[in-house]
Amino acid sequence: MEKYIPLEKDACGIGAIVNIDGHKDNRTLDDALHIVEKLEHRAGKDASGKVGDGVGILLQISHSFFKKALKDSAIKIGEERDYGIGMFFFPDDSLKSTFAKRMFEVIVEKNGLKFLGWRKVPVHDEILGQVAKDCMPNILQGFIERPENVAQGLDFDRKLYVVRREFEQSSEDTYICSLSSRTIVYKGMFLVLLCILVSQQTLFLLGKELIPIV
Repeated sequence: MEKYIPLEKDACGIGAIVNIDGHKDNRTLDDALHIVEKLEHRAGKDASGKVGDGVGILLQISHSFFKKALKDSAIKIGEERDYGIGMFFFPDDSLKSTFAKRMFEVIVEKNGLKFLGWRKVPVHDEILGQVAKDCMPNILQGFIERPENVAQGLDFDRKLYVVRREFEQSSEDTYICSLSSRTIVYKGMFLVLLCILVSQQTLFLLGKELIPIV
């Protein structure tokens, strides 16, 4: 026990909410945002009071939203859970970003998967403090097709995990927030109240949720 205690780590604040009956509802996401509001005292701020040390939300992938968002693009995602989505923070430098994207595509193909394309994530940078703006990454979503011989759910996510770990060990300047066929993470260096504001304006467009984690 004495050896364990010094290794104990404490989260800055985390909350999870779920509909145990499996029913998807916007109310679940709204309740999760209220959890974030109650955790504001656990978040750090810079001297300007406009930049936080990070806040975000993990939620289920909304197939209906991405089907609409990609309707006019060349990315064809198929049916629900037939694709994985990666949330990427690439370098702001275009050359480094292009190199990292190509590296990821090669790793995907090497692991027997098909890369479908990139989507630029819309951002509300007007709400950010100057420090956050100065270091804001190039935020993109990458889409990967599920092979027919790989089952939906855990089997496909295991494949995606291998891809993620291989890429993370090869790239020093790109951060993957999430890479899954079931969940997705939205996060940033903003304040808790701004996260709630943006989430209420945009995340509700993602559809009804069952399990959000903040």
